[in-house]
Amino acid sequence: MGVIGAGYWGPNLIRNFSLVPGVTVTGVADAKPERRSFIGLRYPSVKLFESAQEMIAWDQTDAVVIATPVNTHFPLAKAALEAGKHVMLEKPMCASVAECDQLIELAEKKGLTLMVDHTFLYTGAVNKICDMVKKGEIGEVLYFDSVRVNLGLFQHDVNVLWDLAPHDVSIMDAVMAGGIAESVSALGRAHLGTKVENIAYMTVMFNNGAIAHFHVNWLAPVKVRTTLIGGSKKMIVYDDTEPSEKVKIYDKGVDVATDVEKVHRTMVQYRTGDMHAPKIDDTEALFAVAKEFTDAIREKRRPKTDAHSGRRVVAVLEAANKSLASEGRLVKL
Repeated sequence: MGVIGAGYWGPNLIRNFSLVPGVTVTGVADAKPERRSFIGLRYPSVKLFESAQEMIAWDQTDAVVIATPVNTHFPLAKAALEAGKHVMLEKPMCASVAECDQLIELAEKKGLTLMVDHTFLYTGAVNKICDMVKKGEIGEVLYFDSVRVNLGLFQHDVNVLWDLAPHDVSIMDAVMAGGIAESVSALGRAHLGTKVENIAYMTVMFNNGAIAHFHVNWLAPVKVRTTLIGGSKKMIVYDDTEPSEKVKIYDKGVDVATDVEKVHRTMVQYRTGDMHAPKIDDTEALFAVAKEFTDAIREKRRPKTDAHSGRRVVAVLEAANKSLASEGRLVKL
């Protein structure tokens, strides 16, 4: 395995891939000498490259993991696929749907694995939520409402939606698998003299009547990572900042009955039951990501978060950018 990008996320990838049985991290590429030195001290057996292209061409890598800014994803992944390497990309997959489509076509043509690291889909909490939805335990999913805010690092190449929302959009994509996202609208603002939005609100409408809403913000005084999922039978609160009870299931809801004799009259009854917090698998999600990429290559199958799921996330973000530019206009997907 070769890793391109040894910045914030790269060392975590190197550590987890090194733990997967049968995998050896042979090369790491980063343009910054201080990052190469950092990795060299911790992994002396790893060959260090200043050039990503040089490592891609190296015959000691079967696959590469790309953890670089999103605007570099397409050219690096394209070069790796053309060199016959399997590829895993950090989120978001690419800067446009057109770039995603080119990579998907190239990977399929060459019979190579192309995967996106949507890490949250490998957490015990999200796996539990998806399992409950799949089994129909919460009933029909009516809405998905997420807040991901903090006093965060301002990015220069992407706005706050492209930085923070991919996590929650990927979770939405998995949870709302029964519906098709049809349109997106978004509003946001850039403050403090910056050119990209640092706060944004995005809404996604589904063909089955479900709705999803996202609030992302780099200028919040507190860190909030909360998602509400409303079902016709039960409701879920997912708080990723909670140390233990990350998922809470509420047996609460609304029962609507229509008076047969007076059709115009609708009767609403509120239902209040117990709350319980299920046991959650605490295996490190990134290790599960590394193992899934490796297993998918060995078994010649599509990974859980394949390029098509990555493309769906990019499609929502791309539509959101168009909506932002037109002050919230509804953009069809």
